[in-house]
Order: sequence, then C-alpha cells, then structure tokens
Amino acid sequence: MLFDPARHEPLQAPPWSEPRARDAIDWIVRETQAAFVPGRYWPSHPKDLDPGDDPSALATSLYFGAAGVVWALHHLHALGACGATVAERVDLDRLRDDNRAWLRAAGFEDFGSYLMGDLAIELMAWGHEPGAARADAIAWLIESNLDHPARELMWGSPGSLLAATFMHERSGGGARWAALIRRLAAQLCSELQWSDEHGCHFWPQHLYGQHCSYLDGVHGFVATAHALTRARDVLGADEWAFWQRCIANTVTRSATREGDLVNWRPELIVPEGRQPRWLMQFCHGAPGFVICLAHFPPDEVLDPLLLAAGDTIWRAGPLAKGANLCHGTAGNAYAFLVLHERTRDPRWLERARAFAMHAIGQAQADARQYGQLRHSLWTGDPGLAIFLWDCIRAAPSLPTLDVFFAPTRPEARGAGPA
Repeated sequence: MLFDPARHEPLQAPPWSEPRARDAIDWIVRETQAAFVPGRYWPSHPKDLDPGDDPSALATSLYFGAAGVVWALHHLHALGACGATVAERVDLDRLRDDNRAWLRAAGFEDFGSYLMGDLAIELMAWGHEPGAARADAIAWLIESNLDHPARELMWGSPGSLLAATFMHERSGGGARWAALIRRLAAQLCSELQWSDEHGCHFWPQHLYGQHCSYLDGVHGFVATAHALTRARDVLGADEWAFWQRCIANTVTRSATREGDLVNWRPELIVPEGRQPRWLMQFCHGAPGFVICLAHFPPDEVLDPLLLAAGDTIWRAGPLAKGANLCHGTAGNAYAFLVLHERTRDPRWLERARAFAMHAIGQAQADARQYGQLRHSLWTGDPGLAIFLWDCIRAAPSLPTLDVFFAPTRPEARGAGPA
C-alpha cells in the first residue's frame, strides 16, 4: 500500500460551513494575539520541540517561529480575513537578530536560508518599507546561499531562488533580480545528477550531516521544480524548455503506481538495506507533488498523474498528526484546492472543504489537550487559518510558497466565491 493507514484517521466532517470556518479563523487570530509576549514573541508548542530542546528558548524562524506568525497575521489582515494585529508591534530588525542568535546557538551559520534564516525576515521588512539598504541585504543573503549543499527549499539555493523571484515580481522586474534568478538556475543545473537506474535527473542533498536524494515538497526535487517553474518567464523559452522536460521526466519516472493509486517515496535512490517509507503529507509524498506543480503548464502525461495523486490523498484520509500545513490535514487539502483550480471540477473543492471541517476539529482538540494553540506558520494554527480563508475564496495560495508579499489592495472581509 502506498500510504500507512496508521498515520491517518477517518474523515469526520460536518457539512461545509463558511460561518464555522470564519469563526475558526477569528478564534485562531484572537488566541494568537492573546498569547503574544513583547520581547518573547510566542511560546513554543510541545509538538515543535525535539528531545532536549529548551522550551523557554525563543522560537523565531519563518518555518515554525515568530517570523511565520507575524507573516501569517499580516497576510490575513491584508486579505481582509482579520483586523489589525499585534504583528504591527514586532520589530523586524530585532526579530532578525534574535533569529540569528537562535541559529548560532543551534550551531548554524546559514543566514541565507529561506525558511530558517534571515532571508524571509529581510523580505518582510523590505515589503513593509522598501529601500536600497534592505534590497542590498536581501541580494547579499541570496548570493551567500548560491552553492549551499542542501539544494532544497528550507536551507538551500532553491529557497533563495524563490525569494529572488518574489523580489522580481514585487519590484516590477529589474535586472538585478533577473540576474540572480539566472545565476541560481545555472548553479542548480550544474548540480543536477543523472540516475541510470531510474532514467531521470535528481539533486543530491547534504542535509543535517547526511547525503540523500529527496524528492519531496520541502527538502527535495519537486520543491526545487516549483521554484524554477515560478521563475520560468525570467529564464527564457529555451532554458525553460529544458527544465520543463527535466521536471516532467523525473516526476513521472519517480512515481509509484499501485492500481489507481499514485505516490512518491521520499528518496529517489533508497539506501541499500532500507525499505522505502510511504508518507502522504506535504513534506513527503503526493500532496507536495500536487501543490509544488500547481503552476506547471498543462501536460498530457503529468496531469493524469496529479489527478490520481489527488484521489490517493482523498482515499488515505486526514492525517492523524494534526491540522497543520507541513505534515497535517490542511497541507494535504491544499492539493485538492490546486486540482480544483487546474480542472474546475467541483469535487476537488468539496474535498478540500471536507478536510477543512475535519482540520478545525483537530485544532480544537489539540488546543484542549495542550492548553494552547500551536503558534507556527508551517506546523501550526496560523497556517490553518490561511488555508480556511483560501477554502472560503476557493483559491489556493500556499503561504510563502505561492505568495510572500501582501496584496496591494485588501480584499473585502465579506468576499467569497460567487
């Protein structure tokens, strides 16, 4: 079987209710605001701590710390999903310095990391107050990460490529960001390797002291494919034609089919003596493939594969680990919103909203169990709030993957699909 039933739970979803979704967003924002402590940001959640971690240490990163919460609150406000928030009271320069201190205490100097380092915090600061000094800092961080050996979204140059693309889009183009995008793509091209066994390209990653060949939506091939796809207009027709063939071939060749089910194992090359794990979440498995290929052009081979992956995600059911984006029910359900946007088939929106109702129940049960919300963008409740808003408006835009800078004009709070 291409997923582990023990990691999932039966769908328990009342009928879709927009008022209930809005109430859940209001609850998450209200509780998040109440938990804010000036100078300390938000408390860590037990699920975000590894054995031996200090629960009193500041949690600061975009991935599972204060930067992500600030980003989420600004984003929800810009969309019209909530009023002004305590995010306005956070000094982003201090947050950057606190995040740098956290990285150093953990033994890292990877300040150019997109999800864990300075880069996203500098992007946020530039978005609030564009200026030459901020732009210089962002460009320096991107260049410093050019040849990072991780070659994935969280720590490596694919995250830098995504940041450069966001800057290029927000600034209305410009030679500086276009040049950085082309340098990053050229570097990634030079680092591609070929597997004779599998008949496709892949990137080797050196991550947390280990060498691997991840395929997934955070640390692997398809996350890098997403960054390249977002940058395709800057890369030019000939270069994009190469990447389009490369991405489609690797995604197709690495897929595992079992009847009408489709999934992807975490690594292309499974180390000798180890059996592949079958996970079904954004960060490993089919949901990440569907989401990361959301902007990929229509493809007669790839599109049926993504539809089959969507059916597999539905058959597996909600994740038992919780409601979050990275490895939870909301992240899996974003795949349904993507397929709805690609096909306009209403069943995908119905499935996304069914998972949304289930995820609300999961978040409420976790809050009762732990006595607090999970204050994190990628692993916690603010990410769920954004997903619920996207379900209301029937438009997928995965936080910090599809969108970074707030819209220039807030949507009306009552806005929704016709």
